[in-house]
Amino acid sequence: MSKSKKNSEFRPNDFVVYPAHGVGKILSIDTQEVAGISLEMFVISFEKDKMTLRVPTNKATAVGMRSLSSPDIVSKAMDTLKGRARVKRAMWSRRAQEYEQKINSGDLISIAEVVRDLHRNDDQREQSYSERQLYEAALERLTREVAAVNGVEEFDAQQKVGEVLDGRAAAA
Repeated sequence: MSKSKKNSEFRPNDFVVYPAHGVGKILSIDTQEVAGISLEMFVISFEKDKMTLRVPTNKATAVGMRSLSSPDIVSKAMDTLKGRARVKRAMWSRRAQEYEQKINSGDLISIAEVVRDLHRNDDQREQSYSERQLYEAALERLTREVAAVNGVEEFDAQQKVGEVLDGRAAAA
């Protein structure tokens, strides 16, 4: 009884955010036997990555799985993009680790901070390979969630994010 009450937050066909993989869609809730124990699992599809993930329903919140952000949080993330890049003076390896943690936190505002801090305009120096990888990962997570929340195609969300970042450059 308490099991179904606790997990009523997520249903099949809902979009959810899994911190390590971004936005996915719950296909179903199945029961699977693992090591002789019957477990109820969310079956989540990450269409873009051609990946299916099974998450035990009783562990969903513990691993950080959450519903999509509210439109209010999305607008706060867009405002975050408009801000000035805050780049610490720490060694790149340390900063890269922090950026990775923010991306994998699943928190939309933190992901927007990474995009803001790593975004380069045409007139700025070239990004290193690892810097570009982190930037693209953060940008993809951000645009996928913005697209899902606003009910638009990912391409349209990417354009919207791009306009915000370009607008920041024009204002600078």
